[in-house]
Amino acid sequence: MHLIRSIPHKSFRDLCDRYGPLIYLRLGSVPCVVASSPELAREIVGHNELYFASRSITVASHHITYDSSGFAFVPYTPFWKFAKKIVMSQLLGGRTLSQLQPIRADELRLLVELLLEKAKAEETVNLSEEFMKFSNNVISRMTLSIRYSGKDDQARVARDLAREVTEIFGAFNLSDYIWFLKNIDVQGLLKRSKVTRSKFDDLLEKILKERQEIRMKKKTSDQDSIDDGVKDFVDILLDIQEDESQEIKLTRNNIKAIALDLFMAGTDTSASASEWALAELYNHPAIFNKAREEIDSVVGKTRLIQESDVPNLPYLQAIMKETLRLHPPIPFLARESTEDRNISGYDIPAKTAVFINVWSINRDPKYWPDPWSSSQRGCPGIWLALQEVPAVVGAMIQCFDWKMKDKAELDMSERPGLTVPRAVPLVLVPVTRLNPFG
Repeated sequence: MHLIRSIPHKSFRDLCDRYGPLIYLRLGSVPCVVASSPELAREIVGHNELYFASRSITVASHHITYDSSGFAFVPYTPFWKFAKKIVMSQLLGGRTLSQLQPIRADELRLLVELLLEKAKAEETVNLSEEFMKFSNNVISRMTLSIRYSGKDDQARVARDLAREVTEIFGAFNLSDYIWFLKNIDVQGLLKRSKVTRSKFDDLLEKILKERQEIRMKKKTSDQDSIDDGVKDFVDILLDIQEDESQEIKLTRNNIKAIALDLFMAGTDTSASASEWALAELYNHPAIFNKAREEIDSVVGKTRLIQESDVPNLPYLQAIMKETLRLHPPIPFLARESTEDRNISGYDIPAKTAVFINVWSINRDPKYWPDPWSSSQRGCPGIWLALQEVPAVVGAMIQCFDWKMKDKAELDMSERPGLTVPRAVPLVLVPVTRLNPFG
């Protein structure tokens, strides 16, 4: 355990460079296997996916997700398959993403308008924070119909809690790996988990009670439908909870845990991809200018780039793929074997923790696209990110030049966390190049 530093995927890379692409470790009481080659990744999450589709339950994930009532950090069970089907069909599927596209377009417009005001005043902008607000508002409006608008509002609270959750989940908790520390909160992570869950629970309870009151009023007024427009995801979950014909009955804790999963997964990952992309482009001005030329030729200079433009912008798509290769939002996949399996001639017993080092494998460009993107426990929000993030980065290229207040070089180091964000916030000064609003 002393070999695992604060950024685990780099420690795993160093160990695999020394001992080989498949290594066995004992992390305290937990047997662990680390795979760091594309061939092994394909064998584990491709050919043997069903035997490595589960996840270990940690102290943090169990307490924060309402005793493992969500879908992102739970074992491979019938409930997980049911919850994943709901999320993909009702929120992150193609039809719903198309219906909710105006929300993302509106948030992009508001972001660009804010940056235009900052450029006019020649003010610096913490883009790490603004990208986080943007992705938080998108997922907040899609899930709960709330958005960030001030200092003390619900969306800001949800965003801050999502950030806290990713930090807790990204921490290496000794209590998960050393059996005699199981009931001792050595690092205080259990206490932080309980406090974070309590805060999130207060927020969600308030929203659910308000929503149920509205639904009850509409039902008693003999309206044929609960909502005449596009429903947000909480309404959809409440509909499923009330539907007696469903194969699995959703509890209130299930609804809150699934909402928490979406906030955590949908906020930090998209924001991280956006800021890494712009930071890399800042360091590579020739690529930045080539991307701008492509956007000008396809989109023009009279309107803001839209998600529908992205399929016609192959160079911008290549930039995003390269960003995800260099800075994968989730640097390693954590799985657990459900039964004994033989991988490349080595026996891996059941209940073994399995880490696939995405960050290490991605360093070689010839292995893009990654071999795990289509796995059952692959990121359910990938299609949302692939529509949302290129449009955001494209708008930053189309509308602004960027400079630093001082002459210091842009720091590209990482800090620990589940999503491995930048160690130093991306703070730049926008210079208006194009105002698409006239």
